[in-house]
Amino acid sequence: MQSMARKNEWPLDRMCLQCDVTKKTKEDFGSAPREGAYIHGLFMEGARWDMQTGLIQEARLKELTPTVPVMFIRAIPVDKQDNKNMYPCPMYKTRQRGPTFVWTLNLKTKEKAARWVLAGVALLLSV
Repeated sequence: MQSMARKNEWPLDRMCLQCDVTKKTKEDFGSAPREGAYIHGLFMEGARWDMQTGLIQEARLKELTPTVPVMFIRAIPVDKQDNKNMYPCPMYKTRQRGPTFVWTLNLKTKEKAARWVLAGVALLLSV
């Protein structure tokens, strides 16, 4: 985020991270992006990511922590951030929630965010 702010002469305190979940696996990427980063190896608890629609969907039976496709994370100015139809999904290191909090990423959804909050939807770095 800091390097993007310097490069574009944007104030750092007016920056945020934008998360786009791709429809690809890590094997489909040959090189790093010009700006931002690809992230893989995350798991979702309480729901699943539907690759067809590109949205959070209800979890399937017996799938406790399905994997999430590769995410593209990049820094953008706050005023360009789109919060419409987004769920601010917390990311944790482990299933133990409180002290392992890492960040909050906005994920696309058709449902109201309250539904996913009640379901306890979160991203996990390890299961």
